Amino acid sequence: MLRVDHLVKTFDPERRRRRLRTLGDDDGRVFAVNDISFHVPEGALFTLLGPSGCGKTTTLRSIAGLERPDSGTIEVGGRVLFRGRGGGKAVNVPANERGLGMVFQSYAIWPHMSVFDNVAFPLQVRRRGQRPGRRGTSERVMRVLETMQLADLAHRSATKLSGGQQQRLALARALVTEPPLLLLDEPLSNLDAKLRESLRYELKRLQRELGITSVYVTHDQTEALVLSTSIAVMKSGNVMQLGHPRDIYENPNCKFVAEFIGTSNFISGHVVAREGDRYTVETVDGRLVLDSAAALPVGADVIVSIRPEAVEIGTSSRAGEVPNEWTGTVLTNAFLGEAVDHVVRIGGHEIRVRGNPAVSIAPGTAVYLWLDPSKLALVPVG
Repeated sequence: MLRVDHLVKTFDPERRRRRLRTLGDDDGRVFAVNDISFHVPEGALFTLLGPSGCGKTTTLRSIAGLERPDSGTIEVGGRVLFRGRGGGKAVNVPANERGLGMVFQSYAIWPHMSVFDNVAFPLQVRRRGQRPGRRGTSERVMRVLETMQLADLAHRSATKLSGGQQQRLALARALVTEPPLLLLDEPLSNLDAKLRESLRYELKRLQRELGITSVYVTHDQTEALVLSTSIAVMKSGNVMQLGHPRDIYENPNCKFVAEFIGTSNFISGHVVAREGDRYTVETVDGRLVLDSAAALPVGADVIVSIRPEAVEIGTSSRAGEVPNEWTGTVLTNAFLGEAVDHVVRIGGHEIRVRGNPAVSIAPGTAVYLWLDPSKLALVPVG
């Protein structure tokens, strides 16, 4: 459905301070997007995830036609929207002719219009011959307002809506034209935490029910994990890892991805033995046995990424029953409602452990930690 190939976007170095942080230089150019490629199948929700300045919004704006890339190709449904010189005849379809839907971070709702008129506006400004007519417009607007649970508010002023209702209104306005591709630029970031959480699931439900192909930009890793069919984690204009949410969370391919997606403990070591996918890693605090599909040789320097929820904690030994048992002392604990976090000192490291909220062990207590080999990730150094 959406295909982006070898997309490059640089900015004039003289405008560097005004436009974005320096991401990398080559002959004076500042790379916002550095030769990235990805494919989004029909009906999928694809997320560009990364910190501020990583190039995710520039990529989205390039797809929308709001930025002109230096090179590469952008296709939607087989239709070329952009092709840089060198890839054949140059193409750059104007933003208003791409037929894509877009929801901005600020929603960009027109305050002087009613809810109905906000949604109807994109249909009314279409070229003559492409407008559905008064009756057709009314039917399409009310249909999408029903989907967004806003039909009862059709004649209310847009300024009288709550934050969550305004977010749904912005979505309705983007969807009323029935675009082949929906682009969403951090649409939930202006909402409070509780509302943002509830709307994540509502947005996921709507996207699946409507089956609309979507590209979503966010810096919120929880949002990305909840919503996405697949994720591209970006850093400095590059895609560091691309895959399904669970695979990226459980098998990060580098320390940056492991740090950015969720919380991890990191322990350095080197591979001392390998049998198929079963590795033995020597660390300063003892040996760890783990399962990994990473193709690393014996002797390789590695980092073991340990998610807090992959560690069990207790006060009695299970020596001989489990492959990875470490001993330590609880430094502190914190009740989080749905879980309890313990920070445990193991030799020269502090390990965060997240577990059952019914289990709370006092600071100063000697404890045992058990690390599940199937839930540890092996990250190459460098």
